[in-house]
Amino acid sequence: MSEITELAEKLKSEGEKFVAIFVDLTDDQWQTEVYTEGTTWTLRNVLSHFVTSERGLIKLFEQIRQDGAGSSEDFSIDRYNASMQARTKGSTPQELLEQYKSVRAESIAWTSSLSEADLEKQGRHPFLGMTTIREMIKMLYLHNQIHYRDMKKVLKL
Repeated sequence: MSEITELAEKLKSEGEKFVAIFVDLTDDQWQTEVYTEGTTWTLRNVLSHFVTSERGLIKLFEQIRQDGAGSSEDFSIDRYNASMQARTKGSTPQELLEQYKSVRAESIAWTSSLSEADLEKQGRHPFLGMTTIREMIKMLYLHNQIHYRDMKKVLKL
């Protein structure tokens, strides 16, 4: 199996895992607080974050694939996250779940379309700094796993 296929498969399996978790949440569970330092984030906010961050990152990755520089040096993850939370505040958990399925399918298709040479292209990631597209894709699913660990604590999974 090629590395590109492995990365796409990892995105697929991780995405399916999260859909299975989110689809079973009750209305009350969606309001469970996961983060309380600074801005409070509920499980609904975490799903919104998955949607908006992945959508933005895939656009960034494509820009880098087309020989762009990546994110600016003064990019603020906190400012971006706050603006995206405000943008999605009217979306229901079910709408966000459908958006997550869609954006993850786009991420898998985009990853599958890469060449081996594309994996080596470098640009600035908002969190990792200068790195390769390969590492950025890996961070895409590791990012969700980090939040999953925190979600497990509050859901007692």
